[in-house]
Amino acid sequence: MITDNSEAQELQPTILSYVKDIPNLCSLAGLACTILAIYFSILGIYAAAMIGMVWAVAFDWADGLIARRLKGRTGNDRAFGGQLDVLIDIVSYGVAPAILLMSYGKFEPIFLVGAFLMLAASAIRLSYFSVYGLAGGSKYTGLALDNNSLILVFIFLFEGMFNEGSFSVVLYFSGLGLAALNVSQIKTPKLSGNSVNVYILAIYTLGITAIYGGKLL
Repeated sequence: MITDNSEAQELQPTILSYVKDIPNLCSLAGLACTILAIYFSILGIYAAAMIGMVWAVAFDWADGLIARRLKGRTGNDRAFGGQLDVLIDIVSYGVAPAILLMSYGKFEPIFLVGAFLMLAASAIRLSYFSVYGLAGGSKYTGLALDNNSLILVFIFLFEGMFNEGSFSVVLYFSGLGLAALNVSQIKTPKLSGNSVNVYILAIYTLGITAIYGGKLL
């Protein structure tokens, strides 16, 4: 028995061996974009934060696309990648938007409530998906979390039409509305599984990057 256990441990891959997997590298690149989004949100440089948020989605979609087309991946590779993806999703689509909301609201206590509700909805949504997966094998139950970032980035385009106080209210209720949709029973299609949608996201990502990049210059 001791020999069998020793052999099993020797065959078990190292933790960092999974970093060589290209889909996991994409996932980590998305996490890096999320960290930048959080960093710039705290600093109040929201244009840069928006770029980080949209690129986090782009890398998230890319990892799944590459994983489906990459040959030779084992069941453990897929399981590890799935777990890594879920853990990064809670940061990208839960923590980052919550920090954006609190930062824009000058960290007033009322914005802490909204941030908690957004993050809690994200955690509940991901936990539900981890247990039940896609409804009917093709649709999500509740609004998929990547939509949160795509929508918030779009909403921020209209920031200049409001004064700071008014836009903080718009952002607050937009966040709460998205949180409600995340945990609702609505069925939404898996957008990342369609090649046309991938091209649309690519155009959207480049367009958003150009617009917000121009604001930074």
